[in-house]
Amino acid sequence: MNHYRLADLTPGVTESFTVTITEEMMAQFYAITGDNSPIHMDADYAAGRGYPGRVVYGMLGASFLSTLAGVYLPGEHCLLHGVDLKFAKPIFIGDTLTVTGVVDEVNDTFREITIKASIVNQDGKKVTRAVIRAGVAQ
Repeated sequence: MNHYRLADLTPGVTESFTVTITEEMMAQFYAITGDNSPIHMDADYAAGRGYPGRVVYGMLGASFLSTLAGVYLPGEHCLLHGVDLKFAKPIFIGDTLTVTGVVDEVNDTFREITIKASIVNQDGKKVTRAVIRAGVAQ
């Protein structure tokens, strides 16, 4: 876990990590949310919609933005204020995702940073992009 404080952060500071989406993650997300949409649960249904397999929950992929802020950038001293995101492409079970954040702005008055974030799959395709606003301890 990183321990950035507001004074440590300037535009351009970057952190990233990778994660591979598993069947178990999908099952755990379903158990928590109860989202049983067939596009997430039924490979045949997903294939009928033109996808190569079950589509991963968008919010499962997006949940790694919380990990980015709370563990990597800024890490321990973070409190999320907001996340604006766009799902650019679907994620599939077995995809390896690289989650990257770059500090875009530092606001000393409000003790808040703005992070431009992206999630890219193993083929280099951007699957999610986001702007994260986070409070950071001084």
